[in-house]
Amino acid sequence: MKMHEIREMSDTDLAAKARELSEEYFRLRFQHGLRPLDNPARLRQLKKDIARIKTVIAERKISG
Repeated sequence: MKMHEIREMSDTDLAAKARELSEEYFRLRFQHGLRPLDNPARLRQLKKDIARIKTVIAERKISG
């Protein structure tokens, strides 16, 4: 996800997307422990997307 896409989302959409990505990240990490993933780079991408979303949420809380 790009930052401009994230910034266009509403607060409720951001919270839902963060929850969805966190669940996907957990599932992939669990699968990776059992067997090699087809695309291990997806773990890194998910982690970055979650961080981007949390950054935007924090910025909005600070700005009020």
